[in-house]
Amino acid sequence: MVRAFLDTSALLAGLASSQGAAHIILALAEANLLTLVVSDEVLVEAERNLAAKLPEALPYYQRWREACSLERVPPPPAEAVLRAAEIIHPKDAAILASAMEAGVDYLVTLDHRHFLEDPAVAQRSGLRIGTPGDFLAWFRALIEEQAGLVL
Repeated sequence: MVRAFLDTSALLAGLASSQGAAHIILALAEANLLTLVVSDEVLVEAERNLAAKLPEALPYYQRWREACSLERVPPPPAEAVLRAAEIIHPKDAAILASAMEAGVDYLVTLDHRHFLEDPAVAQRSGLRIGTPGDFLAWFRALIEEQAGLVL
């Protein structure tokens, strides 16, 4: 099964809207068609941001967390965070390190400045990194390839 790491920006986008690629990813995970991988840092940051900026979404967030089987990864070792800080802005190093340590198939983010604008981040981390829309295009192509179909 495909394992996709969501950073806080992608998770919040999926929770904040009933449309869009990020929401579709959450729905696919809820239907057990892919595995969402998150770190505790992502979950804590998401809940903190929702409480501050979109408190009406907190009940949906709690229901979603109960309904969706998430793969929660432990905090990355300090050495992994230091290695990731050589690749990306230090404030995002723990997220990148968590995804790298988990060996996910894809890191989904909306953070253009730190993750997406510099192709060296994906190259040096060894991860596929993209927006929710990028992930869905990749996921669809993977399904088509595995099924020998063109949808």
